[in-house]
Amino acid sequence: MRNSQRLYFPFAEGDRTLALSLKPLRIEDWIEIDDQFSSYVQRKTELLETIHSEVFASLPNTQNAQQEVLDLLLEHLSQQFPELYDRTAETIKVKATDQTWNIDQFEPLDLAGRLVQEDFCLMRPSDRGYILAAASLCFPLRWRLLEKLGNPMIQIHQPVPNYPEQLGNPVDRLFDRLKVDRPVFRINWSIVETPELYLGHQSHSNTKSVELTPDDLWIRVERQSVRRLARSNWILFTIRTYRYPLMMLKDYPESAIGLASILQDLSPGMQLYKNLLPIREMLLTTLKQMETSC
Repeated sequence: MRNSQRLYFPFAEGDRTLALSLKPLRIEDWIEIDDQFSSYVQRKTELLETIHSEVFASLPNTQNAQQEVLDLLLEHLSQQFPELYDRTAETIKVKATDQTWNIDQFEPLDLAGRLVQEDFCLMRPSDRGYILAAASLCFPLRWRLLEKLGNPMIQIHQPVPNYPEQLGNPVDRLFDRLKVDRPVFRINWSIVETPELYLGHQSHSNTKSVELTPDDLWIRVERQSVRRLARSNWILFTIRTYRYPLMMLKDYPESAIGLASILQDLSPGMQLYKNLLPIREMLLTTLKQMETSC
């Protein structure tokens, strides 16, 4: 029996929007599989069949590092989730969805993305810093893979307010110093108006023309892991997306209070970036009601 979806509500910890806030990651906790596994994997299959070039891309000369990721993943799945997969020399079967994939049929990172709920981004060292060299990115939040492929981290995060000043150097130092046996993770969050996992074409500056209610809103959380690959020395970045109805916070008053505090303190630029300006007052009113009802 797979576990229920984990809850990641970082709001009670205060505003860490522009902080790395890294935590050590145990290797056995690298991949998270829960009771929504089938729906995630099936949605990935749909996207890869219909808009493959939007959700998978790779630069030349990335095959060895891609294969390293796939080898790591297959070994991890066999150790941590042996009941969920059947592996032969040529195929791997996802039991929950009854999908059997020929291992040699795909680019290695493409296949890796089809097997789990996480997305994968491979970062290659270069004279411009670490660049995005390959990715299986089925669940982006308002960015397009093809626009970021081949770019360094500081350029990838160009839309994020104050990223170059506050996070550019810390991220570069993290990648330079990260040890193979010391992976880390962090939590990122947004408020969106849909539970849809693929949000690749939504602009950060898109204003909402439809009147929304609190019941329309979802907390979208990314659990982002970072680890160094032993053979290639590249960096593997994974993104595990969670979504929760905003109204769940009624049961977590500390998180509701924390989110309200963050909303009040966020700079106008960050509010615009996170698409919060059109819904800010409604959010604050809703969160205040949750606080007073406790």
